[in-house]
Amino acid sequence: MTTPVTEQLHQEAIGLDARPLTEVANLLARSQSDAAAAPLASLPSICAGAKEMAQTIRSGGILHYLAAGSSGLMAAADALELGGTFSIPASQIRIHMAGGLPSGVEMPGDTEDATGTLAHDLADLSPKDTLITVSASGSTPYTVAAARIARDKGATIIGIANNDGTDLLRLSDHSILLATPPELISGSTRMGAGTAQKIALNMLSTLMAVELGHIQDGMMINLRADNDKLRARANGIVCQLTHVSPEQAASALTSAGGNLKCAALLAAGAQTLAQAQALLHETNDHLRPALERIKNKETINLGDTK
Repeated sequence: MTTPVTEQLHQEAIGLDARPLTEVANLLARSQSDAAAAPLASLPSICAGAKEMAQTIRSGGILHYLAAGSSGLMAAADALELGGTFSIPASQIRIHMAGGLPSGVEMPGDTEDATGTLAHDLADLSPKDTLITVSASGSTPYTVAAARIARDKGATIIGIANNDGTDLLRLSDHSILLATPPELISGSTRMGAGTAQKIALNMLSTLMAVELGHIQDGMMINLRADNDKLRARANGIVCQLTHVSPEQAASALTSAGGNLKCAALLAAGAQTLAQAQALLHETNDHLRPALERIKNKETINLGDTK
């Protein structure tokens, strides 16, 4: 039986503990760098998965992030950022981690084999939903069982694994193989495999946001400004997009109730909040074409909007 790549011994591992720490540190950094390139080979699958995630959000479905162990931490980290970064409603995000999210300093290892609660946890999974599931080995019982449940329920499955030809990838609609080299510390997939997983997950959610119109010119135009830093960022984004003063941007944000896209349209010349909202509705929530319509004075058909 072939040993999975994630369990194989790295070619530089022999005598590792007898080398100077600076040399070990160099190897650690280089191994992480090598792992970071892994998502480049799966760009088509990542893009296709991101489009499915965007469609799930548009249709009112739910993104289910599911994994165990270190992969679970990577998945949870991405899911937890979606609200603040892109204003994805909490009602459309679920996090399933084998054994639950850790509340202390230890993460039990036996939970990745525990599948008994999955039928209950995924009982409301529907064809509108997307399951994003991650496993370095690609054979973790928790993730494979979840993928089988999702397939039975007609949900879209995005599977991320670091070993090829595995059950998780075979069960997935969008299989993302992250072919990372063996870990410098054999089997410690929180290292290279985890790095590649985090990059792939970040790519999926960011590309989803691009599809939804929540990013423009490298700026988070649908952020939730719920602290001073983010309120200042929102103000700066409105200024950057519309070339108004910070005072004018602040006034527009207040009039828009903090909605950055609507604030940008008000700052650019939309006459009312209702008009700004109607413009975004017509452009499928994409700000750039809405701003172009104002620039080209194409809002006349919305003049009666109160």
